[in-house]
Amino acid sequence: MLDILIQFFTDYGYLAVFGILVLCGFGLPIPEDITLVSGGVISGLEYANPHIMLFVGLAGVLIGDATMFLLGRIFGYRIQRIKMFRKILSPKRFSQIQRKFKQYGLGLLFVARFLPGLRSPIFLVAGMSRRISFLTFILMDGFAAVISVPIWVYLGYFFANNLDLLMVYVSDVQRSIFLALGVLFAIIVIIFLKKKFHSKLNKIADKEETTEVTSEKKDTLDK
Repeated sequence: MLDILIQFFTDYGYLAVFGILVLCGFGLPIPEDITLVSGGVISGLEYANPHIMLFVGLAGVLIGDATMFLLGRIFGYRIQRIKMFRKILSPKRFSQIQRKFKQYGLGLLFVARFLPGLRSPIFLVAGMSRRISFLTFILMDGFAAVISVPIWVYLGYFFANNLDLLMVYVSDVQRSIFLALGVLFAIIVIIFLKKKFHSKLNKIADKEETTEVTSEKKDTLDK
């Protein structure tokens, strides 16, 4: 896949990188990280400028993501009637993502940028829900993209002359990202459970206090 993309991007430059990234936003089965790495490689081989490639990469991923969000916003639940989108967002996956949004809110948008295969359906649901403004979506997705896109582009740029070593580093970075997401998820779950536990304690305390007040009033009336 890497060799094919490098050759394609060498021939057609920035426009090819941009186009593939936008299509990745529509669920094209090409890894977005490998696409960005390939853009970095042709920059390292001096077929492109790495800094321009970075901005092309950012524009491609954000426009692809924003398009999915807006399609969800415009068409709403009707989008599931379209065969292409029904494959991306099955009824089962739709209900699962809705539950995750209720649990994790905006945090899910940030994490989605690092989840291949789940970005498109999550962004569609975000638009369909109408609970998130377009500006909020772009800020969350943009923040995540500013972290991920430079990593892949410059990784490809610095190791353009050693593709075997590059792929080793790509695998290492992917594992590190998933590990970091796992830790983040664990922290979120702990915070959620802690809040739930404290909420239960407060309810029990309030209930006991109400019972005590009621008992005191009853005692007073009996006297």
